[in-house]
Parts: sequence; C-alpha cells; structure tokens
Amino acid sequence: MRTLPEDPAMLLSVVNMKLRDAYPSLAALCDDLGEDEAKIREALAAIGYTYDETTNSFR
Repeated sequence: MRTLPEDPAMLLSVVNMKLRDAYPSLAALCDDLGEDEAKIREALAAIGYTYDETTNSFR
C-alpha cells in the first residue's frame, strides 16, 4: 500500500512537510514509510525539484 500521493505536486508538498516536521533525512522517511527513494527523487525531478541534504527538502 502506497502511503504517499502519486501526483507530483502533492508528493512534493507532503514529502517536504514530512521532512520538515518528522524526518532528519529523505532516507529516514523512505525507510520508515517503506517507500522507494529513487522513485520519489525521479518523480520530483520530473517537475524540476531535487533533494537538498543541507536543507532536508526538495527545491
């Protein structure tokens, strides 16, 4: 069962919120939720966003 939205814009919003409020890194978020980090990165790259480790967010 997928816990994150498939729509890229919604995915961006939810992932950034979770990173800000609950997870120290994208890897921790993916591990906890059982999500594929590469798929999240790919989906968000398709709309022009990349993960920035220093801010722990997609920008």
